[in-house]
Amino acid sequence: MAGGQSLGRAFGWLWAAYTVSTFGTWLAFDAFPMIAVLVLHAGTTQVALLAAAGLAVGAVVAVPLGPWVEFRRKRPVMVATDLTRFAALMSVPAAYALGRLGFLQLVLVSVVVAAADITFGAAAGACLKGLVPPKDLLVANGRFEATTWTATMVGPPLGGAAIGLFGPVLTVVADAVSYLLSAVGIRAIGGGEPRPVRTGAPARPRARDLLEGWRFILAGPVLRPLFFNTVLFNGLIMATAPLLAVLMLGRLGFAPWQYGLAFAVPCAGGLIGSRLARRLVARFGQHRVLRTAGTLRACWSLGLAFVRPGTPGLLLVMVVEFGLITCCAVFNPVLATCRLEGTEPDRVARTLSAWSVTGKATTAATTALWGLLAGLTGPRTAIALAGLLILATPLLLPRREHVPHAPGQPAEALPGA
Repeated sequence: MAGGQSLGRAFGWLWAAYTVSTFGTWLAFDAFPMIAVLVLHAGTTQVALLAAAGLAVGAVVAVPLGPWVEFRRKRPVMVATDLTRFAALMSVPAAYALGRLGFLQLVLVSVVVAAADITFGAAAGACLKGLVPPKDLLVANGRFEATTWTATMVGPPLGGAAIGLFGPVLTVVADAVSYLLSAVGIRAIGGGEPRPVRTGAPARPRARDLLEGWRFILAGPVLRPLFFNTVLFNGLIMATAPLLAVLMLGRLGFAPWQYGLAFAVPCAGGLIGSRLARRLVARFGQHRVLRTAGTLRACWSLGLAFVRPGTPGLLLVMVVEFGLITCCAVFNPVLATCRLEGTEPDRVARTLSAWSVTGKATTAATTALWGLLAGLTGPRTAIALAGLLILATPLLLPRREHVPHAPGQPAEALPGA
């Protein structure tokens, strides 16, 4: 199939909504820490608390929302979470204009946005599975992946320029408006969406439904190893990001524009990897691509521990990040497709919610832990230890390929390629 094949009007609106909100998010990248430092004069501990609390508490708040979303129409939920994020974020510039903005408000808004992010992602995954035929899921996920890396490459430099000219509060307004536009795009999908029916069970979610997503993940011979692999890998990658910033901007003396360039340019690898994913799966199969890309993406991070001052150090970071991002951009859409294909329709929201909750909580915990470790050993040693642990993550990848099976029936294991 051609790379530019149409997936239909409904998917087009969903993709447009995702695009505008993703660009808004990356345009406002690090806006809250900058507001905390530049406007509220917060210290290092408060900024770290702001980053960790939003993820950790937001994840806890989102736990009961997965079962709640499962048995409701997904598009109204997505619109509601978009409007919730719009209102929460707009409270920041409103309070700033009135001279009432405080640190506690930033924390509360971070929690609300994090919980809404998880809920939206769970509903969006179920919505995508209903809009796109199974054979086109990898194409759709590849387009989302390419959009993410394009926004990652373009958003922070533009946001940094906007912050320099107008201050960090304006980028929060832009992020808020992006969610409002996303809600409009989702509403424009149109058409009927049947209400999910819960067969053979009470209409209201039960207490045990809170754990159903995790039960389903841990019972799956493919989802379980992928779950542990991605949660650990992503947590370690995110935990080293602030340490690398301290190392490069502090001890090594890189200018902020050099630091931004070092991470913006390699995002081109995300575009390359996301376009390669479908072709590689068509040629080698889903399982082999997951194993290979999942192994290769673990081989890069250790190199960041050897960064040095000047141009050679800058080039080293770019090369390492380019390789890492390219491999991740191949792996991520294949993972997303495998996850949707392996999840029954009436469990998608709970499964994705459980996956996201665990990921965000793990990221918050590892970020805090590695911050303490860096305080004891220095950022370079902490980055090196994370890189060594990441080298072990391929051991958690599925070793066998499993054929599709009927709901309720065990999967049949085939020898791995």
